[in-house]
Amino acid sequence: MANSAASAAFTKRPSLRDVVELLKPITWFPPMWAFMCGVVSSGMPAGGRWPFIVAGIALTGPLVCGTSQAVNDWYDRHVDAINQPERPIPSGRIAGNWGLRIAIAGTLISLLVAWLVGTWVFAATVLALICAWAYSAPPWRLKTSGWVGPAVVGLTYEGLTWFTGAAVMAGGLPDRRILAVLVLYSIGAHGIMTLNDFKAVAGDSVSGVRSLPVVLGTGAAARLACAVMVVSQAFVVLLLAAWGMALAAIIVTGLVAAQVALMPRLLANPAREAPWYAARGVTLYVLGMLCAAFGLGGYFA
Repeated sequence: MANSAASAAFTKRPSLRDVVELLKPITWFPPMWAFMCGVVSSGMPAGGRWPFIVAGIALTGPLVCGTSQAVNDWYDRHVDAINQPERPIPSGRIAGNWGLRIAIAGTLISLLVAWLVGTWVFAATVLALICAWAYSAPPWRLKTSGWVGPAVVGLTYEGLTWFTGAAVMAGGLPDRRILAVLVLYSIGAHGIMTLNDFKAVAGDSVSGVRSLPVVLGTGAAARLACAVMVVSQAFVVLLLAAWGMALAAIIVTGLVAAQVALMPRLLANPAREAPWYAARGVTLYVLGMLCAAFGLGGYFA
């Protein structure tokens, strides 16, 4: 009887609500925002590209990002049992190996959609999915490194999705100036990802995840995160100014200054104030991305 009940739990299909929760829709916004920055930075009119734009939004949000969340939750189910026991997998609402099945299905669907959109989009999607699996799955588990893990997330969430948006509009490889700016914002996102690690310090310490707050301590990790965000954006400002995009450079400078003004409160108590700063400082950061994209697209000329 006990074996029969266990078998039923193993094979029971999860509800749609639990699958959506597993895919964490709240995490889709950053890559979808970066994708739209890519669209804007291309300077190309939407015209007949709307089907590709819609496909790109779906690809960067629910498909690739959602798949990465499923992969992460499957391989983090033991850590989540400590940090977030209410999540669908550790709570048993998604039982058996359904979490892994969902991750594999998301990977295959993402590849199919990307292939239909275009060559460069497909290449970016392949790299993003490799990063998603390598970030969470053994033997790589890149997330266990506080240096490599945030870099991988920054590359995929900001860089590759921006690249995808620009490639969708250009129908090929984006302009070198777009590539330079998206790389810099990807580097800056390393700091954002480090701040995100503050919420799981207890679980990471127990499970062996060497996030920067665990390795360096919360104070040093917060200072490093702030420095990375500010320096990367400073280089963006310099490039925009050098390319004659003065208005975009001025606006981004103002947004960076506002971030710096918020940082003393974060640095005073990083463990407590990281969510507060994420709601404000990170919002200013992504607004700067959009302003830079408008400058690159020639909308401020």
